[in-house]
Amino acid sequence: MRRLAASLSAANPLRLDVVLALLVLYLVWGSTYLGIKFAVDGFPPYLMLSIRFGAATLMLGAFLRLRGVPWPSPKEALGSALVGLLLLIGGMGSVSLAESLGAPSGLAAVMVAAMPLWLSLLVGLMGERTTRLEIGAMVLGLGGVVLLSRGGSIGGHPLAFVLLLVGPVLWALGSALNPRIPHARGAMATVVQMAAAGTVLLPLGLVRGERLLQMPSLGAWAALGYLVVFGSLLGFSAYVYLLNERVRPALMTSYAYVNPAIAVLLGMALGGERLTPLELAGTAVVLASVVLVVMARR
Repeated sequence: MRRLAASLSAANPLRLDVVLALLVLYLVWGSTYLGIKFAVDGFPPYLMLSIRFGAATLMLGAFLRLRGVPWPSPKEALGSALVGLLLLIGGMGSVSLAESLGAPSGLAAVMVAAMPLWLSLLVGLMGERTTRLEIGAMVLGLGGVVLLSRGGSIGGHPLAFVLLLVGPVLWALGSALNPRIPHARGAMATVVQMAAAGTVLLPLGLVRGERLLQMPSLGAWAALGYLVVFGSLLGFSAYVYLLNERVRPALMTSYAYVNPAIAVLLGMALGGERLTPLELAGTAVVLASVVLVVMARR
């Protein structure tokens, strides 16, 4: 923990702009899990994500083009599209579908937080060196996932649990492939990723039988608008800003274990969710394993 604290101090976190950007990542990205829960109460999960990514693509893409940002080459666009399908359909699509099946938003965030563990495993299989600390963190994290599955809230929904297990693996696979294949740069990469995911999610939803049989409630529309504006646009802008400011990696990756804590608290306060003792223990174990693997990779 001293090493992590030293890294955070070296990042000069007292700068107001850095603090504000981090607060956006912590609060906004941590709240999107509850936003998804409210949105899928009125929208089918895949159609909801198709609308979300489509709207965000149009707004962010238009903004970038007005600023003169060029389109990526066909090869770069294809690479970013592949990554987008893994991240946003395999990863976020699995989370949205799991929450539509009854998975609590807070525990969904905790399961997603295990993504760095899977990323360490995948890059190790791709030839990168894996340290003993990373291996220990992965084993610890899997133990936490077992506790979560035995807690009752997710274990009672077998398909939801499988989706929340597979989703972070696919997100990690997309993250591992991204630097290894040609891809668009900067914010334009996100435009391509969202455009690809939004385009594919629409027919996938229709094949699943998803339909808007009635007008969604005002709360569902508000949640969808929040996910578009805050989750997809403001949150990503804050992330890119921190990247451009070259904030220390230990501080950048801190959102990975702050977001689940925020999501759990919001789920309990606003979503009526309650965690069993086993789930609380599993949450603590998973977050501790993520802290360890992040420290090991830095």
